[in-house]
Amino acid sequence: MKRIISATLVALTLLMTVSCAKYRYETVKGDPMNTRIYTMDNGLKIYMTVNKEEPRLQTYIAVKVGSKNDPHETTGLSHYLEHLMFKGTEHFGTSDYEAEKPLLDSIRTLFEVYRTKTDPAERVAIYHQIDSISYEASKIAIPNEYDKLMAVIGAKGTNAFTSSDMTVYTEDIPSNQIDNWARIQADRFIHPVIRGFHTELETVYEEKNMSLTEDDSKAMEAIDSVLFPHHPYGLQTTLGTQEHLKNPSIINIENHRNNFYVPNNIAICVSGDFDPDEFVATVEKYFGDWKPNPDIKMLEYENEQPITAPVEKTVYGFDAEFVMIGWRTPGASDILRSEVGDIASSVLCNGYAGLADIDLIQGQKIGSFEAFLYTRPDYGEMMLIGFPRHGQTLEQTRDLMLEEVAKLRSGDFDDSLIQSTINNIKRSKMRQLESNSQRAMAYVNSFINGHDWKDDALDMERISRISKQQVVDWANDYLSADSYVVAYKRIGTDKSIRKIAAPAITPIETNRDRRSAFLEEISGIEVAPIEPVFVDFSREMSVGSVADGVRMLYKKNELNDITRLSYGFNIGMNNDPRISLAFQYLDYLGTPTRSAEQIKKEMYALACSPMLSAGYTQAFIGAYGLDENIGKAIDIVEDLVLNARGDENILEALKADIKKDRADAKLNQRACFSALQNYIFYGPDFVRETTLTDGQIDSLTSDDLLGLVRSLYTKQHDVLYYGPSDEEAAKAIVAEHHKVSGPLEPLQKKIPAKMKYDQSEVFLAPYNANQFYYIQYSNRGETFDVANDADLLMYNNYFGSGMNAIVFQEMREARGLAYSARAFMNTPALKEDCYTFYAFIASQNEKLKEAVEAFDDIINNMPESEAAFQVAKTSILSNIRTSRTTGASVLNEYLNLEDLGLTEDRDKAVFEKVQGMTLADVKATQEKWVKGRTYAYGLLGNSAGYDTEFVNSLGKVTPLTLTDIFGY
Repeated sequence: MKRIISATLVALTLLMTVSCAKYRYETVKGDPMNTRIYTMDNGLKIYMTVNKEEPRLQTYIAVKVGSKNDPHETTGLSHYLEHLMFKGTEHFGTSDYEAEKPLLDSIRTLFEVYRTKTDPAERVAIYHQIDSISYEASKIAIPNEYDKLMAVIGAKGTNAFTSSDMTVYTEDIPSNQIDNWARIQADRFIHPVIRGFHTELETVYEEKNMSLTEDDSKAMEAIDSVLFPHHPYGLQTTLGTQEHLKNPSIINIENHRNNFYVPNNIAICVSGDFDPDEFVATVEKYFGDWKPNPDIKMLEYENEQPITAPVEKTVYGFDAEFVMIGWRTPGASDILRSEVGDIASSVLCNGYAGLADIDLIQGQKIGSFEAFLYTRPDYGEMMLIGFPRHGQTLEQTRDLMLEEVAKLRSGDFDDSLIQSTINNIKRSKMRQLESNSQRAMAYVNSFINGHDWKDDALDMERISRISKQQVVDWANDYLSADSYVVAYKRIGTDKSIRKIAAPAITPIETNRDRRSAFLEEISGIEVAPIEPVFVDFSREMSVGSVADGVRMLYKKNELNDITRLSYGFNIGMNNDPRISLAFQYLDYLGTPTRSAEQIKKEMYALACSPMLSAGYTQAFIGAYGLDENIGKAIDIVEDLVLNARGDENILEALKADIKKDRADAKLNQRACFSALQNYIFYGPDFVRETTLTDGQIDSLTSDDLLGLVRSLYTKQHDVLYYGPSDEEAAKAIVAEHHKVSGPLEPLQKKIPAKMKYDQSEVFLAPYNANQFYYIQYSNRGETFDVANDADLLMYNNYFGSGMNAIVFQEMREARGLAYSARAFMNTPALKEDCYTFYAFIASQNEKLKEAVEAFDDIINNMPESEAAFQVAKTSILSNIRTSRTTGASVLNEYLNLEDLGLTEDRDKAVFEKVQGMTLADVKATQEKWVKGRTYAYGLLGNSAGYDTEFVNSLGKVTPLTLTDIFGY
């Protein structure tokens, strides 16, 4: 018997050895992610880390190419290629590639002719040919089939991004769909086809036009043009020039792809629940025959010369004025210097206890300040951004910023700040291990930067040894008083902007009921099912009491030694608009035992952060950070809350800063749009009741604000604990460090009533831009009923959510009417709240009428597609099967359900109902909930560019001022 057992053990051991020896992995002893790296014969690298929190994987396919590699005559090419990689292959995205190919070849040839012509009439005529042939090609194509494939396999987060050095394709997939994912991606990368070119080009136009209002990007481009005069970092941008976008070359794109999109220039980076050997075998199966490029034409550039005198640049736009300063620093290939630079950046500004945080922000010498080291493979740059206080010139702001850098060079800071920074980096890296996306992105960065993974996996060993002298030396080497570039961003018209005129485009066919044989085959493949796991709150967490009127929600952190301990009060700006300002004020104050500076330095040294915030319905007080220090951190926070010493001089300066911030908000497009939405959703009374006037701000005193904060401790509240201590130990921490006494007053969340519009109304708010931001909103007063969950989720997934939905297909893919468009039924977050319908478009002024009419048509006459329905249904079921509520999210979900009067995971009933739903159910939902609604329309933009007659046809028009929508 013993011999049989021994033989069995030997056999099992041999099997494990064979399994482990099948692939030769690169590993690093002491790597907290237990990384395995495999390099295929064709050069394709695979970075893997296992994390079994949920049965999913975060995948990134990283290509070592970005805008720095774009041809000088067709900048923006890498970014445009990223868009085109979603258009399909020879096998999907088309119903007959052989019939489609001659049409695509003709389009390719015509664009080469088009880009050489300068005569407007000739260009229009050629583009008309392109449009006509593109329409014929669209009859064969199947738009968005890649997105449908991803939805069918249950992927989430389908997207991609391009920067100067990389193009990265991202998917979050179920663990049982690795084979299908790999097969699809291999076909996508090995056999891509450029189709839908001219409508996608219009989308890129829209993205470029919208970027022209981003003043921070303009300032950084101005600085980079001086820091990197011989390198593409300073010579070209990711989106490219307007002139080049008007004259694209499919041939250049194909050449670019053939050079860089090759296995020996790509890494697959994954984190999640999977078996590494099986993953490698799957990738080998589908990517193994992909041919490498032995002669990749990588970027060659002339080394930059030192900057010996400050250089000044000025850019213009309509956002608030600011100063940006940049120095050239070593690239990521110089690992140690980059790490020292990161420490130097945090010593200068870490948002809490850095030199500038204490001197400039705490000292109220400047409006706001930020510093960061932006390190790319070839070069880095230390960037400072400062906003002036009221009455301060940009030059004065610049000088104050430069004084802080001078202190860094002279070593005028406490030695302990280095160790405190290192402790906070350790905390940040602990947090990184919680997230599949951050784990996998660490691999992307390592690959793109050309690092040996060992250097990144064990970086804390080096970082922990960095000294103050190294930081000072680095600052003197790279942040000299003579080697910077400063960009002044001033308010004014940017005369460099040229409007890209929208070409005439015939809406292409959507063919939404057509499916390629490839999609049919993937849809029919049965995979080992993953059964859904619904949250059982009685097992995952506990609810108890630590004092009369103080409920404690407890969840153990099984992942690391970070604790989040906070107190939640059902009071917010809906109750008292002063509360947010009160928390802002608290941040500048000290107590009888600690100055404000001491508080910040102590908290930073503990690697803990305070949690002091107020929204419309709730306020939170607490701390977050290393478990071993959480008690000390809570003591500091509670001392501040209960014993803060007011300072009227500080308060007066804060009032002035707040008024300037409010004025600056009126200059920002997104802030204006947010204010317009709030006005439409909740009405003018809500805006007035939740917004302090300048006069009310002026009349505030320290006693008012500090009394308001202290009064929270006389109210009933919840304690939320998420940390590594067991429940009894957690309760002991709360009992020791949380100070409550006496009977506590009960609180009820104050919920603002949403506006109901009995007739169509149009609200116009001004913003000087060539784009409009548009919403349509409707509230019929239906309150929450959990029985509606499945119906509305299915409708949203089918119609308006994601790249495979009707809205995206019609508004962006088929018609090129908007870079961004979405529409959905919004489910209440509180049981007293109402269901609302919301639709959004961002586009160019001249497209307003066409875009809104097209939107209205598909909203009220929803296109019906059985194929699209099946994709939406499969996607919902797959996501429920593989999504898990874990960690602190368990506590948040419990409270969210409680707000709705529920106690059980809503996904359970949704999962059961969706399985039996049909397209007829979606149509019934649309007719019941959406069709024929009365809307309030909101438009932010330059009304001089609108079709006035059309706007008036939508309903009663009410012009609004910025004072109306902001409330001040």
